[in-house]
Amino acid sequence: MKALIFIITLLSFINCSNSGNETNMETPTPEPPKTINEVDFWLTKGDQSIKIQKQTSILSFNTSYNTYSTIEVNDSQTFQTVEGFGFTLTGGSAQVINSLNTEKKQELLQNLFGSNDNSISISYLRISIGASDLDESTFSYNDLPLGQTDLNLSQFSLEPDKHDLIPLLKEILTINPNIKILGSPWSPPVWMKDNNSTIGGSLQPQYYDVYANYFVKYIKKMKEEGIVIDAITPQNEPLHPGNNPSMLMLAADQANFIKNHLGPAFQSANINTKIIIYDHNCDKPEYPISILNDPDAKSYITGSAFHLYAGDINALSVVHSAHPDKGVYFTEQYTSSSGAFSGDLKWHLKNVIVGSMRNWSKIALEWNLVNNSSFEPHTQGGCTTCKGAITVNSSNSYSLNVGYYIIGHASKFVPQGSLRIDSNISGNLHNVAFKTPNGKKVLIVVNDGTNSEFFNIKHKGKWVTTSLSAGSVGTYIW
Repeated sequence: MKALIFIITLLSFINCSNSGNETNMETPTPEPPKTINEVDFWLTKGDQSIKIQKQTSILSFNTSYNTYSTIEVNDSQTFQTVEGFGFTLTGGSAQVINSLNTEKKQELLQNLFGSNDNSISISYLRISIGASDLDESTFSYNDLPLGQTDLNLSQFSLEPDKHDLIPLLKEILTINPNIKILGSPWSPPVWMKDNNSTIGGSLQPQYYDVYANYFVKYIKKMKEEGIVIDAITPQNEPLHPGNNPSMLMLAADQANFIKNHLGPAFQSANINTKIIIYDHNCDKPEYPISILNDPDAKSYITGSAFHLYAGDINALSVVHSAHPDKGVYFTEQYTSSSGAFSGDLKWHLKNVIVGSMRNWSKIALEWNLVNNSSFEPHTQGGCTTCKGAITVNSSNSYSLNVGYYIIGHASKFVPQGSLRIDSNISGNLHNVAFKTPNGKKVLIVVNDGTNSEFFNIKHKGKWVTTSLSAGSVGTYIW
């Protein structure tokens, strides 16, 4: 009997022990920590299948070795401060935007200038002082009957822009009060010119003082409207007198005008608006350099502006190297009505965004913001193939063109006050990097090759691995 009791007790002990072991065995094993995304990635593809879309792929920094090419970002080496990205808001752009119904117009303005998730947050605008060739007709702010003059500018008036441009600028400023505005004239009043025409001709020397006061009056009158003009150029495309409107202004004449008339007029009127010279193609860096070589002219000048219809974007660095104490500004490049989305996206990202910024530019602007489906309005003799970033199709319909995405890949992520920082070009992967005022790093990469490429983005000894298909653009933020 005692033996039986012992056996029962022993079996009970063994069962309890096994039950405890089973409980321990069933305790779940802790899951490995999940990989956290550390880099946001926004993508546009040349085939238009993806357009500024945030990608869901996980990008985390690591030190796992691979053989892919590497773009290394070094935020300890800094270059120029960014003043903004955007477009020229022509009078024609304003007219077409104002043709939209109230709901669509507000939607578009928020899309362009707002700070919401769907906006590209444009931070810089160029406008014409008087008409550009993408206005419906030519005008200045002091047009007179043939043979008359107005030396005191008593008949100066912003009236031609009070229907479309000025009201629209006021609406934009309510959305983004910090947007910077650059003004450029295509032509002065024709009575100041030696050919009495909106096309070509030159400013007569006896009107240099009057024209300087024309700029002063313009800046003051715009300020009365609540619009601050941050900078001006004395003449759009001074070596292209065949546009309508236009004017020839040689470098020696521009230097004379600035040092003896415009600069002193601004100083006397306590105007702080920047004077930016040249405003033409990259094939003539000697034009701005010759003006900056004149110390009396240079004292009034903030920097030099460029377009890229001729020459090479590296010309900006040539001028910067000659006068590193003065800024450079990229102010215009158009997309054509006959251009392909894929080709324009790749070329403009490589040259206008990456190229200008890597060559010291403080801004990058595309040309026209908006036109209609017939690429209008424009003056007689003005550009008939300039495609806006936006096409307004009707009062309740608009479409987004390639220019929108070209600028959007920068303007949406790189605010005013950002610093360009160092990054290396790796093969076909043209890129530029920035540090934003809140400390974020932004890297814009365009694959200029014909094949997809995997690559690393390296920062502070660690890297993420990503890829871009041929002709695609990626903006990376961390």
